[in-house]
Amino acid sequence: MVLSWTKGRVFRRARKGKDLNSVGDLDVEISTPTHFRCPITLDMMKDPVTLSTGITYDRDSIEKWFEDGNNTCPVTKRILTTFDMIPNHALRKMIQDWCSEHRSFGIERIPTPRIPVTPYQVSDTCTRIMSCAQRGDVNKCLELVRKMKAWGKESERNKRCIITSAASVVLAKVFDLFSSCGGSNIEKSNVGIVLEEILGVLTWMRPFSQQGKSILGSLSSMNCMVLFLNGKDLSSRQSAVLLLKEMNLEALEKTEGVIEGLVKMIKEPIGHAAATKACLSIIFNMVSSSKNTEVIAQRFVELGLVSILLEELVDAERGVCEKALGVLDCICDCKQGKEIAKSNALTLPLVIKKLLRVSDLSSSFAVSIVWKLCVKTEERLLIEVLQVGVFQKLLVMLQVGCGDSTKEKATELLKLLNGYRSKAECVDSSSLDFKHLKKPF
Repeated sequence: MVLSWTKGRVFRRARKGKDLNSVGDLDVEISTPTHFRCPITLDMMKDPVTLSTGITYDRDSIEKWFEDGNNTCPVTKRILTTFDMIPNHALRKMIQDWCSEHRSFGIERIPTPRIPVTPYQVSDTCTRIMSCAQRGDVNKCLELVRKMKAWGKESERNKRCIITSAASVVLAKVFDLFSSCGGSNIEKSNVGIVLEEILGVLTWMRPFSQQGKSILGSLSSMNCMVLFLNGKDLSSRQSAVLLLKEMNLEALEKTEGVIEGLVKMIKEPIGHAAATKACLSIIFNMVSSSKNTEVIAQRFVELGLVSILLEELVDAERGVCEKALGVLDCICDCKQGKEIAKSNALTLPLVIKKLLRVSDLSSSFAVSIVWKLCVKTEERLLIEVLQVGVFQKLLVMLQVGCGDSTKEKATELLKLLNGYRSKAECVDSSSLDFKHLKKPF
């Protein structure tokens, strides 16, 4: 009896701070030593570092503690005069040895962490990159850019360190320098390889400072990005459009080939939703905020953007659907765009199908498109709209609530359509079949 009670008490106490592992048909409890655990998360440390207070933490945990605005040691509560973190190699080696000894219990050995990059290393590398670019040493410049790219791949901490060191401005200057000395065959040269690598690195340095935007907004840099946008390399095309999204509207308007490149990007997608969204965002800004909106929208219409947008709407995800409807709404402000959209038999059925199905923003764009196409139009089109169930959907929208502008347009549409209800052969919108719609890619 006493022995049984003692054993039960011992096992209950041993369960605290232990990990349960299964070996065959037996459940074996492996106790992780307390000093292997991070005081913040209580998880086993993968990269132990010691603060000036002498307390050791896992690097990720203590960095997050500092990023949240804390300036104290979590254990001692002392205010830190320095945030230096000294790698505790001895403890990390002990943890690795312990993991290796217990490998048979399913415990994996933690990998040896790479030493994080320092602001000095980033600054020094940026200086060397700039120097190599000015000397025209393309190969050395490529080597250094790839080194910075490798740092960014190692950890999010490295990325933050590189970004805060203003490396994006230096890379923007180098990109502008090389793009201005390249020709039409720049993609096939060593300079083109450097530019491709810089494009890839700059994509995770967004958003750029005003200085960075100004440098990349130069005519030579913009022309180079458009060249990559129309190129064959999928990765470079994606990087180019993501950077173009950061550029000012004036720089986009002045660059030849931007409109054609954006349409081509949506028409021949590279399989990345982020790139498609970026394209649609750029187009939306160009057709809604530009001083030459009418001219720009007309050019997009001439390139067949309306039919491309409708193809995207068939099975688009939420983000793409919102942006596509937003662009189509702006295109309908253009006389030619409105006529093309109205003449396409799929426009109204597709747009109405998205009402109340995607998001409030999509619904507001859809109502606006229907309103622009139906006001002052022929009776045939109004009856067609009624047949696909827009009347019921507009009523529901007013009941659930929407923005003032959308509410006003929905009310006006209901008044307009009400007089034609008796002539329409109402059909449930859910019966619409879009299976025959296929993308040409």
